[in-house]
Amino acid sequence: MKLIKSETKNNVLKSMMSILDKRRNEIIDANKKDLEAFEKDDQAMYDRLIVDDKKVDGMIQSVKEVMEQDDPVGQVIEHRSLDTGLDITNKTAPFGNIMIIYESRPDVTIEAAVLAFKANNKIYLKGGKEAINSNKILEECWHEALEENGLGKEWIKLLHMNRTETQDFLKNPPEQLDLIVPRGGERLIAFVKEHSTGAVLVSGRGNNFLYVSKNADFEVAKKVMLNAKIDKISGCNALDKVLVDKNIENYESKLKELQELFRDNKVNILVDEEVSKVLTDEEKVPSEDTWYEEFLAMKIVIGAIDGLDAAIDKINKYSGGHSASIITKEKEEALTFMEQVDSAAVYHNASTRFTDGGQMGVGAELAISTDKLHHRGPLGLKQLVTNKYYVLGEGHVRV
Repeated sequence: MKLIKSETKNNVLKSMMSILDKRRNEIIDANKKDLEAFEKDDQAMYDRLIVDDKKVDGMIQSVKEVMEQDDPVGQVIEHRSLDTGLDITNKTAPFGNIMIIYESRPDVTIEAAVLAFKANNKIYLKGGKEAINSNKILEECWHEALEENGLGKEWIKLLHMNRTETQDFLKNPPEQLDLIVPRGGERLIAFVKEHSTGAVLVSGRGNNFLYVSKNADFEVAKKVMLNAKIDKISGCNALDKVLVDKNIENYESKLKELQELFRDNKVNILVDEEVSKVLTDEEKVPSEDTWYEEFLAMKIVIGAIDGLDAAIDKINKYSGGHSASIITKEKEEALTFMEQVDSAAVYHNASTRFTDGGQMGVGAELAISTDKLHHRGPLGLKQLVTNKYYVLGEGHVRV
């Protein structure tokens, strides 16, 4: 992989910002074609598909934020001089070729490419057919920016393939794929894992939990869970399950408060067997599978739980390993929850909606990883590099 000078990379990004602004009306018009062709049976996907002036401004801002970050390539991780005289430096290095597969969101075509390029990686972008017109013009913008600065189009490629062609590409790519990121639901992730020959980093599955401790400030609990549920239902960081401690003061009346809160905000409620004894007119959880499900809809499960340990066990069993929150006034209890819950992000008295590169100070993100190798949480610029050892000797041989 040829290394590009930081100045050149930043010049490409400056060009891209200008091109996005100059061609914003074309981008929005192309997106309107996608919106008109889309059947609105999936509101979450439709919401992610929309590109308006605000979204274009966000794309420009994402490019700007990445441009202003330090080049992640060639940074010294560790240096040591051994007694043998060998001088060893471990430095960051590009992955090489990255492929991302995603649905609906045209802004991923900007965020994924800007991160991969600044980290000196080539990237294959496989967007969904529902965003084809939007993605095509955004690829044109990237190619214009690259060529303005003397670089070839091969750095950023949009793939126009159906399911069968994508399967063949994963099995027999034209060049080695060093990292593949499926950014979507369970079916997409399973498809990529089944057919790819390269390393796969899983991203996108939520199914996030919030535990209301017996020590919770209940007004804080209501405020946090409502934000986590309805702020953006299409986000992988949206809330799906609420566990209420049976030992909380005025347990039954608090369940009724939650029922009123969610009903007032048009959120459909499912309840477990225990909660159904109080909220008798709500639909029960139909099967255990529901506890594993990410909703991406105005729907929530309210369940009862007996204490902190039981809550931790249930979350670790059913959650997607994305985000989990505890509402409590006891710091030690919160620390135990955060240490023992196995998720990429854990919260104390805060909404799961903060699991986002921009909100966490990472900047633009390639995805939210729920894998443990090589990174969990927002995949920002610093996470899109691997490492390489530079070993300097003077005719050294091992004996």
